[in-house]
Amino acid sequence: MEPYEHATQRPERRPWVVGVSGASGTPYAAAVVRGLLAAGEDVDLVVSRASRLTLLDETGIAFRDAHWQDDLREWLARGADGKPQAFDVGDAVPARVRHWAAGDLAAGPSSGSYPVKGMLIVPASTACVAGVALGLSKDLLQRAASVTLKERRPLVVAVRETPLSGQTLRQLVALDEAGAIVLPASPAFYAGATHIQDLVDFVAGRVLDAAGVPHRYYRRWKGELGGGRSPEGS
Repeated sequence: MEPYEHATQRPERRPWVVGVSGASGTPYAAAVVRGLLAAGEDVDLVVSRASRLTLLDETGIAFRDAHWQDDLREWLARGADGKPQAFDVGDAVPARVRHWAAGDLAAGPSSGSYPVKGMLIVPASTACVAGVALGLSKDLLQRAASVTLKERRPLVVAVRETPLSGQTLRQLVALDEAGAIVLPASPAFYAGATHIQDLVDFVAGRVLDAAGVPHRYYRRWKGELGGGRSPEGS
């Protein structure tokens, strides 16, 4: 019994699983990961095969399993306007982030006994929405989402598509009924956005709000019209 007793005395790592699907919106994913790390949270990252093509197209960054730490640092440091080294990510990547290959169905997040706080899918494509709603588990991202639902853990699905077809709307309703939080990647302007990064951060902040993770990504509504244009909001 000694090994088990000793293990229970160690702080248990309970990360948030962040799944990145192939929809446009890789800056949203980077902002969410930065926000989790800033809040002192651990992250298990799953980057789908399709999302790697989107990431390459939107940022010029090739995400490679064998070099994921270097590629992730470059991704997290890049601003939404494409400016490199816009953010200082420090040593958080090797210390707080664990990467799982999308094709690894034996990975930790594929099992309900693997301890996590929940899962955030940012951005979520309609193909990802359909796969999770139907329980297909065709890759680790979908499998981890299915596990999150069956274990009754928080699942936030930041769907990024427009317009939405009736089929996708029905699948989103199915996810809502299964306990997921459906959160369209829909930026707001009342917080006084003056830069593309402000709009990205608003969506990332709403994702973190849904997960109950504290952040300072945007100016919150205080019931004052025009508050976003005040010096506090600038």
